[in-house]
Amino acid sequence: MPKNVPARPGALDLRPLSARSVVLSLLLGTHPPELPVRELVRLTEGFDVGGSTLRAALSRMVAAGDLRRTGTGYRLSDRLLERQRRQDDAVRPRTRAWNGDWEMVVITATGRGPAERAHLRARLTALRLAELREGVWLRPANLARALPDDLDPVAQHYTARPGRPARELARSLWPLDAWSATSRALLAHIAEAPRPADRLTAFAAVVRHLLADPVLPPGLLPADWPGAGLRAAYTDYQRELMGEVRARGWGA
Repeated sequence: MPKNVPARPGALDLRPLSARSVVLSLLLGTHPPELPVRELVRLTEGFDVGGSTLRAALSRMVAAGDLRRTGTGYRLSDRLLERQRRQDDAVRPRTRAWNGDWEMVVITATGRGPAERAHLRARLTALRLAELREGVWLRPANLARALPDDLDPVAQHYTARPGRPARELARSLWPLDAWSATSRALLAHIAEAPRPADRLTAFAAVVRHLLADPVLPPGLLPADWPGAGLRAAYTDYQRELMGEVRARGWGA
């Protein structure tokens, strides 16, 4: 479940972002993911982060390996570039026409500890697969991506045509109604958010929520699926925010 989005569908509990989260939200949405100090100061002040708080946060983030110091500012570290890639893919997923095939991943490795099993589950979930039963993961084969090669030692990958009706199977694998309800609650909250800090908090929650979107073929989705609307709202906000930066001569 994405942070800041509770388990009860449609109910939101959006807590104010920390200085670290504000900085990460700005850099994760910037391409390339680097901003000069003067822009970070100006932008974060608009989100209720003071200069001394920002400087302390930047120092801690560099020490923790979140950021790299550049000649004029700060840039995401290499390990966070993968997080940006996942976020970009959540906002603009790459899909292909669906012919009815499903991806099936069967876990074949044994003797793994709890930490290894949890890490593998998190990776498969991030790949938008869902667990049918223990060790068997599925999704419609409509994503324009290959599975990582380093899964080969622990899993086998197949193409399948389940006998169960596809819409019924999709509803059993993903909480589609709950995801849709939370999406609509986020859109309603954004429309009423009065302050820049509130809007940034809401859109940070939007990105995390999009990471949980299974990106199913249209024929398997409930009516009035809000995924496209949520992505459009975030894209407009990102364009607005980054337009301010470009207007000041950075990243043009």
